[in-house]
Amino acid sequence: MPRRLILASSSPRRKELLSMMGLSYVVFSPDVEEDGEGLPGEVVMLHARKKAQAAALIFPGDVVLAADTVVFAAGQVLGKPRDPGDASRMLSLLSGRVHQVYTGVCVVSGEKLIEGTAVTDVRFSRMSEEEIAFYCASGEPLGKAGAYAIQGLGGMFVEEISGSYSNVVGLPTALVRSMLQDASYPIFRRE
Repeated sequence: MPRRLILASSSPRRKELLSMMGLSYVVFSPDVEEDGEGLPGEVVMLHARKKAQAAALIFPGDVVLAADTVVFAAGQVLGKPRDPGDASRMLSLLSGRVHQVYTGVCVVSGEKLIEGTAVTDVRFSRMSEEEIAFYCASGEPLGKAGAYAIQGLGGMFVEEISGSYSNVVGLPTALVRSMLQDASYPIFRRE
């Protein structure tokens, strides 16, 4: 029986990106504690590793893929906002500035652990208080690292990106392809 790909995440964006890559996968969202302490690249890698290792215990014969994304702006790691007020605070930090989106990716295949990080620079336009209030009222910022979705309404505030677009959505697909190949997972197979 071929090894399955296990996505250790319930993120709709990650599921959509893997599907766009033509991959079949099983979703399993492990319950692991996340904290935002440390440098952004270290934080996302630690969280991705925890998720992948927890899922690998449940699916030892399969290939597990986990990821974690944060936004880094004004010296702060921005995860998912707690509520609309927190989203407003985050968007105010992003307004008129360049920030970085970090995604840590971890693949576990048997004894093999493969890790990688993608970083994308994103330039936001200046947002008025009214625009921030409108966007927060849409509900889109909740559940999104940095309180915005580039693939949704939030995209109208993005002036420029440098790096992987799919990373900003939540999963750097070129990095994932390379890591799955390193794990000897046949991503171009047809079932």
